[in-house]
Amino acid sequence: MAQRQLVVLICLVVAFALTGCARKAAPPTNASAGDSADSLYEGEAKAKPAPGTGNVQGKVLYNNAPAENIEVKLCETFSRFMSGCGGKTYTAKTDKEGDFVIANVEPKEYEGLTVRIFDTDSVIFATTGIAGLSAAKYPVVADKTLFVKPTHLFKTDLKTVNPKAGSTLSGQGLELQWDAYPDAAYYKFSLNHDNHLVEAPYVNEKVEGTSFKVSKPLEKGGYRWKIEAYNSADKKLSENGDGTNFTIN
Repeated sequence: MAQRQLVVLICLVVAFALTGCARKAAPPTNASAGDSADSLYEGEAKAKPAPGTGNVQGKVLYNNAPAENIEVKLCETFSRFMSGCGGKTYTAKTDKEGDFVIANVEPKEYEGLTVRIFDTDSVIFATTGIAGLSAAKYPVVADKTLFVKPTHLFKTDLKTVNPKAGSTLSGQGLELQWDAYPDAAYYKFSLNHDNHLVEAPYVNEKVEGTSFKVSKPLEKGGYRWKIEAYNSADKKLSENGDGTNFTIN
C-alpha cells in the first residue's frame, strides 16, 4: 500500500496552525507529517549567492542528529494532491552537518520545498494554514539567503504485531501490539473506521509501552490502525506506513 501513488493526508498541527506533510516524489504518492511549516528565520549564510540571485539554506535531522546526503528540492510550482513538484526546480544535498544550500536561485516566490526521506520515494514538504491544506511559500530575494527551519525526517518501518494486516477478528479483548522502536520514548496511535460517519474510538492515543488493550466498543466493519514512535524530544521517529487494516466482525 505504501507503494501506490496516493497522498496520505497526515498533518501535524503545530503552533500558529502551521504544519508539515510528506508525500512520495512526483507524481503524488505517499505523504507523512513533517515539522513547522512557517519555516523562515534568520541564520548565518554558508555561501554568498551570485549577483542577482538568491540562496535557500536549511538543515535536515533525524532523531535530533544531522542527516547527510539527503536530497532537497525547491519547486517553482507545487501541487500537493496532483503533480507534485513542477516548473523550474533547484536541487541540493545535505552535508555531514545536515545542512543544505540551494544556490543561485532566480528571485521569485516558490511554491514548495521537498526533502527526500532517506533513499525512499517519499518526501516531506512544509504546509501552512488551518489543517495544513496549503503548501508553504518561499520568497527568494536577489542577493539574499532565505533560511528555512530544520526538517525532521522520520521512517516508515515501525512494525505492528497484532492484529495482523488483513485479519478479521472480534473486538472483544482486542490488544494492539507492536515492536519496540529504537530510541522511542512513547507512541501515539489512532483507530479509524472505514465509514467516516463512525466516530474514531481512538485518536492520537499516547502509550509508553508496546501494547494497548482496547476498552472502547468497536463497531463492526473495517478499521485502519496508525501508530507512530516519538523520541524524548517529541520528534517523530517512525510510523507503520499507510497503516494496518483489519476487520471487526
